[in-house]
Amino acid sequence: MRPENHSSVSHFLLLGLPIPPGQQGVFFTLFLGMYLTTVLGNLLIILLIRLDSRLHTPMYFFLSHLAFSDISLSSVIVPKMLMNMQTRQQSISHVGCISQLYFFIHFAGLDNFLLAVMAYDRYVAICHPHYTTTIMREGLCALLVAGSWIVACVHALIHTLLLARLSFCADNAIIHFFCDLAALLKLSCSDTSLNVLVIFTETGIIFFLCFGVILGSYIRIGTIMLRVPSTKTLFKAFSTCGSHLSVVSLYYGTLAGVYFSSSSWDSKDIIASVMYTVITPMLNPFIYSLRNRDIKQALEMCVNRVKFFKQQLLNPPVAVRSTGR
Repeated sequence: MRPENHSSVSHFLLLGLPIPPGQQGVFFTLFLGMYLTTVLGNLLIILLIRLDSRLHTPMYFFLSHLAFSDISLSSVIVPKMLMNMQTRQQSISHVGCISQLYFFIHFAGLDNFLLAVMAYDRYVAICHPHYTTTIMREGLCALLVAGSWIVACVHALIHTLLLARLSFCADNAIIHFFCDLAALLKLSCSDTSLNVLVIFTETGIIFFLCFGVILGSYIRIGTIMLRVPSTKTLFKAFSTCGSHLSVVSLYYGTLAGVYFSSSSWDSKDIIASVMYTVITPMLNPFIYSLRNRDIKQALEMCVNRVKFFKQQLLNPPVAVRSTGR
């Protein structure tokens, strides 16, 4: 560290997306539409699960928490990005940057844990259908979700506290649209070897543990399908696992694009980050609604209820008086 370049940084500059100045308005409208779609779509999933008693099962209980996590993950990043686009003010306070980093790591980790829990639930439903209610009890489901929240909180807290102890140089420009851990470590004037060590060990263990649960669950499901290759078994496996597999592929595919595609943090990595933080949370409701019969039926029932109440308001029943003679 060179002392002459060291200073107390009170704010950072988020350089944002590589968008030409004349197209800022177009991209602002695009990202605003995607953000609103993310929030409304995931809120609709949560609402349908709450209203329809047929969806009060472990799979949809986990899905409701995944939908909330997706809303939160997108809300941590996108509103600030939209404000920077609109006001052309790229600064974010030191405290605000650290807070954004914490919640980003928390909800990204929570997504990871919930996808692993959902994979285990699919394994139980297909490989042990007669013991599903016994194994996936309400208490166990609540414990798995609570454990996911707690571990994600601790995971985010570890990296945030390790980052908060670092000093930063006079160069405070982050070549990104949010406060990403890798981008912040590059700006630090302190020794970041401990941070890098924890990223590769603790984060690596969590990542491969969750990915191992998902992979192991689907290997077992595939083994059962090959052992009993009936049309009914294949249809059940596809109907219950298709949506989850699509979300898992999207999640880990974009995650790999962010952190394993290149050693340099260039525009290609920023585009992959947009996929991970903006596109994926927006697509999840469509994947579960378009490829899930239960969600479709719950949505149809909800629409029919709205139409019925609207008809009742527009055409209230007329009370008939009885005339005595």
